[in-house]
Amino acid sequence: MSDHQYFYALGQQDPNNDPNRPNLRTQPAAPQFNPQVASSPAGYQQAGSSYSNHAPSYSQAYAGTPQNAQPGYGGTGQEQGYFPQQGAQQAGGQAGDNTDGPVSQMGGLGLGAGISSAVQGRKKKDRHAHHVLETPASSSPALGGLQQGAMGIPNQSLNANQSQSQAPRTLYGSQPVTPAMSQFPAQANAPFSPANPPSSNLEYAARPNFGGSNPPIMPSSGASGSQPGRVDPEQIPSIPRSRDGPAQYYLDHIYPTMEHHLPPPGAVPFLAHDQGNSSPKFARLTLNNIPSSSESLTTTGLPLGLVLQPLAPLQAGEQPIPILDFGETGPPRCRRCRAYINPFMTFKSGGNKFVCNMCNFPNEVSSEYFAPTDPMGVRVDRNRRHELTMGTVEFMVPKEYWAKEPVGLRWLFLVDVGQEALNKGFLESFCEGIIGALYGEDEKLEAQQNGDGEASNRRLPPGSKVGIITFDKEIYFYNLNAGLDQAQMMVMPDIEDPFVPLNDGLFVDPYESKAVITSLLTQLPTLFSQVKNPEPALLPTLNAALSALSATGGKIVCSLSALPTWGPGRLFLRDDGKIHNTENEKKLFTTEHPGWRKTAGKMVESGVGVDFFMAAVGGGYLDVATIGHVAALSGGENFYYPNFHAPRDSLKLSQEIKHTVNRETGYQALMKVRCSNGLQVSSYHGNFQQHTFGADLEFGVIDADKAIGIMFSYDGKLDSKLDAHFQSALLYTTASGQRRVRCCNVVASVSEGGMESMKFVDQDAVVNMIAKEAATKMIERSLKDIRAALTEKTVDILAGYRKCFSGSHPPGQLVLPENLKELSMYTLGLLKSRAFKGGNEPTDRRTHDMRMLKSMGDGFPNSNGHLQVPPTIRASFSRIEEGGAYLVDNGQTCLLWLHSQVSPNLLIDLFGSSHETLQSIDPFTSSLPILETHLNAQVRNIIQYLSTIRGSKALTLQMARQGLDGAEYEFARQLVEDRNNEAQSYVDWLVHVHRHIQLEVILPGFLLPQIHQLSTLVAK
Repeated sequence: MSDHQYFYALGQQDPNNDPNRPNLRTQPAAPQFNPQVASSPAGYQQAGSSYSNHAPSYSQAYAGTPQNAQPGYGGTGQEQGYFPQQGAQQAGGQAGDNTDGPVSQMGGLGLGAGISSAVQGRKKKDRHAHHVLETPASSSPALGGLQQGAMGIPNQSLNANQSQSQAPRTLYGSQPVTPAMSQFPAQANAPFSPANPPSSNLEYAARPNFGGSNPPIMPSSGASGSQPGRVDPEQIPSIPRSRDGPAQYYLDHIYPTMEHHLPPPGAVPFLAHDQGNSSPKFARLTLNNIPSSSESLTTTGLPLGLVLQPLAPLQAGEQPIPILDFGETGPPRCRRCRAYINPFMTFKSGGNKFVCNMCNFPNEVSSEYFAPTDPMGVRVDRNRRHELTMGTVEFMVPKEYWAKEPVGLRWLFLVDVGQEALNKGFLESFCEGIIGALYGEDEKLEAQQNGDGEASNRRLPPGSKVGIITFDKEIYFYNLNAGLDQAQMMVMPDIEDPFVPLNDGLFVDPYESKAVITSLLTQLPTLFSQVKNPEPALLPTLNAALSALSATGGKIVCSLSALPTWGPGRLFLRDDGKIHNTENEKKLFTTEHPGWRKTAGKMVESGVGVDFFMAAVGGGYLDVATIGHVAALSGGENFYYPNFHAPRDSLKLSQEIKHTVNRETGYQALMKVRCSNGLQVSSYHGNFQQHTFGADLEFGVIDADKAIGIMFSYDGKLDSKLDAHFQSALLYTTASGQRRVRCCNVVASVSEGGMESMKFVDQDAVVNMIAKEAATKMIERSLKDIRAALTEKTVDILAGYRKCFSGSHPPGQLVLPENLKELSMYTLGLLKSRAFKGGNEPTDRRTHDMRMLKSMGDGFPNSNGHLQVPPTIRASFSRIEEGGAYLVDNGQTCLLWLHSQVSPNLLIDLFGSSHETLQSIDPFTSSLPILETHLNAQVRNIIQYLSTIRGSKALTLQMARQGLDGAEYEFARQLVEDRNNEAQSYVDWLVHVHRHIQLEVILPGFLLPQIHQLSTLVAK
């Protein structure tokens, strides 16, 4: 691994070289990815060149994935990047030795404590509460003697053989700057209003081939509006291409949250530097420039929404969220709207008053918080106040914010010991997963002890406690006291009104009682091997667990392998397949069972949440809609295994239990979202409870993977001279037992019309909000109506742009907005998802995916220590070559597809010398063996890299051998650009959307005069 202490700025595609702002400098990012990267085996050497330039030598022999040059950020086949191409660095640049850590280096981007006290003059138009973006003293020039391109940022000579672009040259490179590229750092001491980019076409039609001359997307058979022809598949927007570029760029660059106005794509890892505006990891607006009126927003067809993930995890190298304690008085808040102090509140009257940025109300500053202001109106202690310089902070809160005494998080594991769980190995796998989550899998690490005798690899924070309950027809409690030789079992046969028979020993410190817990979990499969009750009583068990946690709150982790048909709350087979594709199908996606709904409500009130691990052994029905309702309402999550098979799925189950227990989790949570005058919250989308509209959102638990969507509407008109502000406040108890409020603050500029807004659209946030809204409607409307609404929404957005903002283009051209050019593909992916697709689909799988939508937001290391990942390819069978091997990952499952004519050499290098044919490979393989081969190490590194950019679903392999495995059908289903899943191919879908856009744009112009004439005749 290389030394990460040096950061280079090589000039090309670098915001530091903007000729309009010679004094502005930003720091490149620290390495983001630190997975366990396999080292290069002996005898293999890999140069620093990227995969887009040189294909490995083995690729031709194995006839694998084509290693064509992939247009990307500085790639050989593309000049245009996510940022504008800057001028090449001048020769003789000085070498800079910047050996500070990533956090200290990021301090140079904005409001560090060590900046100069001199403040530039402030103009009236500055509306950022004196949020001055000072210029750091120096930047990090290129390392002396290092060639451009050694860092994966090639110099201009790499493009020397390309045809010269016919587009006019600009200051920033050889082609016009488009809005997607216009993420220049904001001018020092300027308001948050995205700078107007140089005049250029905004449409995707300006650059469909990403380099060279950029003709619009034209139908291949004429340009007549009435006869749209076929679209060239090579020219249509590509999601892999749009992601690979930013991913490459943000390997070596930091995202400054105030200076750049378009966040990186949602699926791209990046390091963010908080400059007062929250990182996009926590909050993403659909529009980073908001129209001033509802009418202007309507012309765009876009939703005005905010995607919040308040406990999102940070990457290594990012500054931790500061925790601030204001004592018994609590954090300063606006007396009118109750907004928390933030960087955009201004101080006046010499520091005696602060003006709320939400409602503009002047508030008195308490004597404890008072500090004088300088002649420019800036508090003299501003740079020492995290709440005035950072967009995301946490406040410790006094007792008036407590609902009950905060304690460390209680974890209660409910283990299904019924017949199905025993027979199929689910019980044994679940117990092994709990042990791995609590203590890890390395016995050597477990054996290590700190000086105080406590386990050195403690995975739960101090104060956390663990309890275990098992159930079938009866409920079994266990005393896990550390003083016992083995756990004591207590049987609760009365499931009509269960109670907790233990006052002491049910919840214990998992490390003090490690021997008792591991012994019990190891013996459970044997202990119940002779019992085998086939019908579990789940609801009584949940009620008993709720009784145990009602005094403190906590988190339940529950396994289930059969439909609970015993005792109170028994369920029956609702999905008999007869009402699929009918109006009544929506009833299968929710529950009306009073017992389950009552229990879910009580859990939220008590600060308790539940995660279900549901294994449908043999693909049986589990009524995910009813059982999962408890998890959805309480803020938990469903992990669903539709056809659990222990040899294949045990690793995935174990990793997901580990992730559930070890991710950041809070409980007893309330959330409030505030916005500027002129806007109001219109709806919420996610997994939570809200008693009445306008009330706080309530969560039993909330974790790092949970996201909430908020839609806004206008209750007046925004002032285009002011910014629009948004603040979310999450009051919760941490796993270590502290009561805190996490505040996220977001700012957006305001413009009179929709034109500026279209330049700063966050496509990922738009798709996220549309998906959440559609998922919410599944229990109200038929799937057919929802699919039609998704199509109509896509057409409205693109047609609105075509009518109002695209200028003069021939009607036969497919003109797409620059920042929404992949919107059609994302919509098609939604239409093909299990939640919304046509045809027959088990309701358990539909419901699982629907609730997941509601709650969501190769190689060896190169010379920087980053993992060189080969470019992704489009999800179409036309891209697959004979004899190839392909990984396809959709965030839930990862398939390894092997062509029937795959090379035996590839199989040997990948699986070992005993595997020369597809038939010799175990179909239930879930991970690759560790071999000393170049290919094996590369693929394992890819899998490890992919696992770092996923949410809560673990990444394990599933084999899909052509002509041998049933998973091949799932592989074909995931090729979303082809015709499948009861929907069109991508090309046909674009033609379909284009026709509807033409109907919206062209026909009204012809029909309105005729309609007017007809209405006149009728009137006569």
